[in-house]
Amino acid sequence: MHFNMKLGLTLFAIYLLFYCGFVFINTFSPQTMEQTPIEGVNVAILYGFALIVSAFALALIYGVFCRPEEEVNSTSDPVATTKGDV
Repeated sequence: MHFNMKLGLTLFAIYLLFYCGFVFINTFSPQTMEQTPIEGVNVAILYGFALIVSAFALALIYGVFCRPEEEVNSTSDPVATTKGDV
């Protein structure tokens, strides 16, 4: 499996766990989401914004650490670099 795919799947799994936490709290403890810890803003809104910010942060992490396809092909498949020479 290529580095970019592993990185993407790992970051997706992290986000999925975070999102599942949101769903499970809403399902099994809705009164928790109604609490207002900051200036009358409830936990559901705060968690929702955290989901948006985390998705953006994970996308930035992927963008920074993702390798160009040429580099991935040259390090993992020596035949891939000679395909264009034929």
